[in-house]
Amino acid sequence: MKREILCIVCPRGCRMTVERVEGTGKKWRVAGNRCPRGAAHAEQEMTDPRRTVTAVVRTDSPDLPYLPVRTDAPFPRAGIPALLNRLSTMTVRTPVHCGDTLLENIDNTGIRVIVTASCP
Repeated sequence: MKREILCIVCPRGCRMTVERVEGTGKKWRVAGNRCPRGAAHAEQEMTDPRRTVTAVVRTDSPDLPYLPVRTDAPFPRAGIPALLNRLSTMTVRTPVHCGDTLLENIDNTGIRVIVTASCP
């Protein structure tokens, strides 16, 4: 299976092609990358795609009714819809501070959801 990927690791935005090497179960041939980080990104996309999730959650504060949050590391793409559903039902009690942990060890990944703004 051959796939075209646009690298998002740096501003160059290399257009890469990725395909599985015949006869090997886990090796990938990457072409079009201009740095080793691009090749690593392409292999990650093919084996275990992940994204940093950003969202907002409700608060009990009339001054700031919604609070921005994000994952502290890239999260498995398959689990993002469930995580967003969970965040959409939450209401955060204030006060909270930038960097506070909202959710710990999501789906046993070791990844946290952190608050990215303070609310008194």
